[in-house]
Amino acid sequence: MGDTVTDRLAAELAAMRAAQGWTLDQLAERSGVSRAALSRLEHAEVSPSADVLARLCAAHGLPLSRLMAQVETGFDAVVPVSDQPQWRDPDRPVNRRVMSPAAQGLSGEVQECRFGPGTVLDLPAPAQPGQEHHMIMMQGQLRVTLNDETHEIENGDALRFHLIGPMRQEVLGDKGVRYFLFQTR
Repeated sequence: MGDTVTDRLAAELAAMRAAQGWTLDQLAERSGVSRAALSRLEHAEVSPSADVLARLCAAHGLPLSRLMAQVETGFDAVVPVSDQPQWRDPDRPVNRRVMSPAAQGLSGEVQECRFGPGTVLDLPAPAQPGQEHHMIMMQGQLRVTLNDETHEIENGDALRFHLIGPMRQEVLGDKGVRYFLFQTR
């Protein structure tokens, strides 16, 4: 395989399917893209349309922008703080900063998460079921419920898991929390 965008997309699409443990038939059923088209895409015989990429991303629970970031050529070794995307919830004290974003050739990303006192976050289903997570608590106390199992973590604690179902995060105490989240793909 060469090093064109089509080649890199082909490799990434094949790797994503393999990571899920799906056959071409299973992905075809989930995405609505024919098995034959998927095979041709994964072998870089054709370039995918935006519609096909959107269907495949939906099947994998992955934003199209993230897929494209994963196939960009190379990555910069240094990510200046000014280039680290931040997201703030307009309705509650929640801030996430992607300190080390996903990139082609890297297997994960790092986020800094800050939640104010009393914050409760519910995630009914993960975007990528089975994705590996490592939460390193830097400040405060947090109760994390994964499926039906509850963990309380505080300064210096690490919580490691594969996110396969719902997750609830509850800030304990009156300080709020700050933690680093390492996610692999």
